[in-house]
Amino acid sequence: MSKRYSVRAKGPNLKSFLLGTVAVLAVGGSSSVALAQQASGAAVDEVVVTGYRKSLGDARDAKRESVIQKDVIVAEDMAKFPELNLAESLQRLPGVQINREAGEGRRISLRGLGPDFARVQLNGMEVLGNVDSAQDSRGQRSRDRAFDFNIFASELFSRVEVEKSFEAAQNEGGMAGTVGLFTGKPFDYAPGMKGALTLKVGTNQYTEDTQPRVAALFSQNWDDTFGVLASIAYGKRKTTEQGHNTYNYTRASASTLQGLVTKGLDISKLSAAQQAKFLSGDLYFADGNRISSWNAELERLGVTTAVQWKPTDNLQFTLDGLYGQFTTHRNELHLATRPLASTGSVAFDTAAGAVWPAAFRTASVINDLQWDKDNYVTRTDVTGTTFGSEHRRSLNKGRFKQIALTGKWDATERLSIDGHVGWEKSTYKTPYDDKFYMRAKGNLIADYGADGRSASFQYPNWDPANPANYAMDSFYYRSFNNQSELHEGVVNLSYELTDSLTLRAGVAYHRFTQGGIDIFYDDNVNGTRSKTRGTSVGDITSVFTNDFGSWLIGDYAKGFAKYREYHRLGPNVDGTGGALQDIENVYKTTEATVSEYAQLDWDTELSGMRLRGNIGLRGYSTDTRSVGWIQGDSYAYLGTTEVEGSYSGVLPALNTVLELTPEVLVRFSATKNLNRPGLGSMAAEGSAFQDPDSGEITASRGNPNLKPYKDTTLDLSVEYYFGQVGLLSASVFHKRIKNFIGSETLENIPFSQTGIPITAIPGATGASIVSEFTMPVNIAGTNKLTGLELAGQTQFSFLPAPFDNMGLVVNYTYVDAPKAITGFSKTSYNATLYYETDRWGLRGSLSHRSRWYTGRSDDLMSASTRGFEGSTYVDASAFFNVTDTLQVSLNAINLTNEKDTQFWGQNRYLYNQNQSGATYLAGVSYKF
Repeated sequence: MSKRYSVRAKGPNLKSFLLGTVAVLAVGGSSSVALAQQASGAAVDEVVVTGYRKSLGDARDAKRESVIQKDVIVAEDMAKFPELNLAESLQRLPGVQINREAGEGRRISLRGLGPDFARVQLNGMEVLGNVDSAQDSRGQRSRDRAFDFNIFASELFSRVEVEKSFEAAQNEGGMAGTVGLFTGKPFDYAPGMKGALTLKVGTNQYTEDTQPRVAALFSQNWDDTFGVLASIAYGKRKTTEQGHNTYNYTRASASTLQGLVTKGLDISKLSAAQQAKFLSGDLYFADGNRISSWNAELERLGVTTAVQWKPTDNLQFTLDGLYGQFTTHRNELHLATRPLASTGSVAFDTAAGAVWPAAFRTASVINDLQWDKDNYVTRTDVTGTTFGSEHRRSLNKGRFKQIALTGKWDATERLSIDGHVGWEKSTYKTPYDDKFYMRAKGNLIADYGADGRSASFQYPNWDPANPANYAMDSFYYRSFNNQSELHEGVVNLSYELTDSLTLRAGVAYHRFTQGGIDIFYDDNVNGTRSKTRGTSVGDITSVFTNDFGSWLIGDYAKGFAKYREYHRLGPNVDGTGGALQDIENVYKTTEATVSEYAQLDWDTELSGMRLRGNIGLRGYSTDTRSVGWIQGDSYAYLGTTEVEGSYSGVLPALNTVLELTPEVLVRFSATKNLNRPGLGSMAAEGSAFQDPDSGEITASRGNPNLKPYKDTTLDLSVEYYFGQVGLLSASVFHKRIKNFIGSETLENIPFSQTGIPITAIPGATGASIVSEFTMPVNIAGTNKLTGLELAGQTQFSFLPAPFDNMGLVVNYTYVDAPKAITGFSKTSYNATLYYETDRWGLRGSLSHRSRWYTGRSDDLMSASTRGFEGSTYVDASAFFNVTDTLQVSLNAINLTNEKDTQFWGQNRYLYNQNQSGATYLAGVSYKF
């Protein structure tokens, strides 16, 4: 059976330059106003704008009327968001960058800060929702504050807002900004019955499957007195990401390498210089030369409901509900170097034990070896490489539930009260995550290019698809279970002191918990090695083929039947397998926050110009508590630790908007905000070990007493509005961030000061000395970040027909930040060119972000330096209105099949490179 899926130099003062740029744009914008006003003097017939242009116009108007720095995306119509994925829509906004997975947007970075610093709210409530990633390097089953936007279909939402500046009336948190997601409400639509149905079907150039996508919305509005709305979105598709990767590196010591030669590793074909270099212990070897394919069947379902009731003209209630589920059946396939009697996962091996067939009991011969100036091996030619064929299968279930009741009461003409109470729960479960290992013996020429940034693998004189070259190894079983829960309540009061001054105040309660457990039942304990290793595989395999090669993979159904195995986390019914040992990351962390604010809003005039703004203070008090397991050798449970912490403070905020003319606005804000620490850093779980020879004790744990990141942000922007959709804007922002989190190691401290149960080490007392104790701590000092955002959109109505139906939306972002801040690209830009009439339209979009890092190290060859090379994605869409209510559409995502390239080290050696193929969809939409 065969399967196929087809160190930069110091420059001029950046901040001064950016401020100067904004000043020039402001003057230029002012001088253009007179021309715009003259042009608007002529009488014109009213034009009804729909579709993408209307979406742009509505979003622009929302930005214009906002007091804070805000960008908005509005749905083009019922159940019709501008993009198929929320993250991909957000990247069209200045300052927003996204990462993609299997060609689909997943997480965002905002204004120079990574995904953990962008808070996401759903219908006013903070939301966390994580889904699995095929690659650990992208954050698989991550417990953090980042939101995975691919958990929900975009059709469920009517509006997305990105609040880039902070105001006291907003809950504290999200230093980069707050992304607000809003589902539809019945009062959003005219009285009566309204509905929409969208059916789409597509395919991907690699998977060649049928990908259905269905969305429906129904709304009934009884004269804006009572209304109900329900929407549903369902999609199913296959994905594949395929390419080359190394996943790490090995630097074996001279003694280790000499030991391999002593055991039979043949280096005689190398020159004397090559042999000496090999034995020196100076070389870095790719730890795993792999061709890989990450394949998944994804199924996504989302349901929203909304009930609105307005019993009187001054009282309104809204009850929102949302349910989302994201299910993934994943098959991860690799052909990788995986020695049995060597070091790491290098391409050379010594003779394996007698349990293995004869071919495995022969040591490798290294025919050639090349390296660069920093001792990274860029080419190996090896006869007798030991390979591992790894078939990893998993079932991953993400579930999200939210219910929120919102109310607003206009008690008098000047006094209004509003607020909400809500609950949400997010779970991520992996009932099974299994590995099916086979080994193979063959030959490999691995070439990473002179710079180590590419990959080419050759398998001379052997067939990776021939079962005779393989032998069975073992099975490995795992399971994961994570969940988070939120309870929230908010009350706000607003009182109009005068026609131009409004006093606002409020209080909020926010209680967030998260916890989980990871279970690893490895092949050494579960008993599969003893009955599977070295046996033949011809009856339990199939040939897998993608664009990078063909190799043999294990078939779970056949393998389980042959060896009477099954996914299990304990002894087999046949008696094989020992007790489960490896249980990790067991903890529960709770954050409870009470906050309050007072804010003064104004809308007045200054020298004949409209001046709007607000100034306020927000106070917060947070208590944290974390309970976690402490583990020792062989992951043995040693006890439970419980640590509590607390912090509080006050955050001031000022936001102003000066309208130089009705078309030219200048915004300025000066604010302080915070970002709470990463949940993994706060977890109390940890480890404790005692050296059996020296008796020395070492320990580590998380730190729930971490203080939040804090920033001071200055923001200045100039905006020029013209025409129905026209906008030019320039913004400069500067952030000063404190309380970054790092690791601290304390030496020779009493056990009583670690917060770890003394019972974790038999015979220890509170006075026992711990030689090394490590935990996350806040680092003193300030990091500064400065950025520039430019944006523009226009309809080319000044051009002669038919070119007057053409429009353009562009933005550009530049961020200057120290190396300590990662997760963002220095530059990014987006451009969308569209053409739209009442009957048909099309648009193409290009999105680029430059190289970005996920970690940095001062060590030249440290794998702690990691990141992604720059990328450019191209998407397109088109529609045709058959009637006023019936529309057909086409979508194309990732048209150029862009490569996703990860690197490690300061030299940016190849870590992983894959492609996911272009996806095409055709659809029909009907509204009534």
